[in-house]
Amino acid sequence: MASTHTPHTPVQNRILAALPRADYARILPFLEPVAMRAGAVVFESGEQINYLHFPTTSIISLLYDLEDGSSPHVAMIGNEGAVGIPLVLGGDSTPNRAVVQCAGEGYRLKAGNLMPELELHGTLHDLLLLFTQARMMQTAQIAVCNRSHPLLQQLCRWLLSSLDRTVGPELIMTQELIALNLGVRREGVTEAAGKLQADGLIKYRRGRITVLDRAGLEAQVCECYAVVREEYARLLHRAELPQHSAAFSSADAGNVTEPSPMQV
Repeated sequence: MASTHTPHTPVQNRILAALPRADYARILPFLEPVAMRAGAVVFESGEQINYLHFPTTSIISLLYDLEDGSSPHVAMIGNEGAVGIPLVLGGDSTPNRAVVQCAGEGYRLKAGNLMPELELHGTLHDLLLLFTQARMMQTAQIAVCNRSHPLLQQLCRWLLSSLDRTVGPELIMTQELIALNLGVRREGVTEAAGKLQADGLIKYRRGRITVLDRAGLEAQVCECYAVVREEYARLLHRAELPQHSAAFSSADAGNVTEPSPMQV
């Protein structure tokens, strides 16, 4: 029987998928596949950033470490964007720490290979700036949500936002990692998740969360989820796979399935 497994390719990332074929062909030889383990650190706070990461099936959180030891997340990035945006803005470090929230795969591009492409001020440059604007809005909305809404609603927002960036109803992560991302104690997450499970909205077992009733989560979530989702859709509408894009170049896409992904 023929395998139905879909090859892992860079065009599973929406920014890379939206590039014109010529632009995609220029950076394709420099895109390195990366396997990302849950909890792995992509870069530390203040550390020099040497790569721009393009998640495909993984999700990465940006965390801000506070003096009291908590590390609330300030952004969540999946296949809609890229991690390492300071490189796009002319910097090479950030006070944020990037940690893999959901295990999966992605691609990375060395800063030295990224810069010549940005200097062309072409489609990649424009899409990364649009994504940066959307991510800044997400960070501001998360700050409002963390200050204004109860943990149960924050957890619903976080679960729905994670689902939007993955395939299927299952999320592979521990309650410790959820608590780290929300900047709260694990006991609070356990209580909130227990209520959602008792209501039949999710099922949690051994680091796996299965969403059983998405509509039920949407009925309980605060308005912050819809605000962020709609703004991303508005700003990133260019990344919807136009016919001239790299996503329609199957020969190019196939070229990147040969290397084995390195581990992060």
